Amino acid sequence: MANGTEHTIKAFDDEIVALRGLIAEMGGRAESAIEQAMQALVRHDLETARRIVAEDQLIDEIEAKVERLAVQIIALRAPLADDLREVVAALKIAGVIERIGDYAKNIARRTPLIGGRHTIEALSVLPSMATLAVDMVRGALDAFAARDWQAAVRVCDEDRRVDDFYNSIFRTLVTFMMENPATIGQAAHLLFVAKNLERVGDHATNVAEMVYYAARGTPMPERERGGDEDSTES
Repeated sequence: MANGTEHTIKAFDDEIVALRGLIAEMGGRAESAIEQAMQALVRHDLETARRIVAEDQLIDEIEAKVERLAVQIIALRAPLADDLREVVAALKIAGVIERIGDYAKNIARRTPLIGGRHTIEALSVLPSMATLAVDMVRGALDAFAARDWQAAVRVCDEDRRVDDFYNSIFRTLVTFMMENPATIGQAAHLLFVAKNLERVGDHATNVAEMVYYAARGTPMPERERGGDEDSTES
């Protein structure tokens, strides 16, 4: 009887490790996709942009694996308390990462539309915004792997910086479009990219909040989560 129990516990532990591994792989691909999409945009690298769009399917496939494994764990192992929260968090996080991958794909699709000659200053700022957003995603996923609720809070603290980037770029681009009507199309595409990056930061915050709940069993307090009262979210 004891051996059977030990076998069951080991099988459960192995499945949790596999689940964490899938989340890590999925997150790594999404992070890389955002970074490469921004490089493709700045360099007008159409080949890289096309590859990012095509490889989004790989992120979707990993999400499906997470879903199957999470359902299997819940159905066969009936996890309780902390274990159940972790499995449910992994399931939700996979859905959020999939959307982050979609934002990378959206950015890559803008590359051929913006053109090879860049005359808008905001384009030089967007890579820094992307770096901050990707760092937030990476921090949230590291917090999940370590079950570190304090690290999750620190990720949420960074969201305001991403919002500040977006607000600044928004104002710059609107002013530029008013002063240079011929560039409205290009500026509008860049504004779309900035909005996608702002949403990546929001989703990183969502992951951090899930990590906090999985680790502590209570929602993250509003004061630690930060606020969007200054955001121009539409």
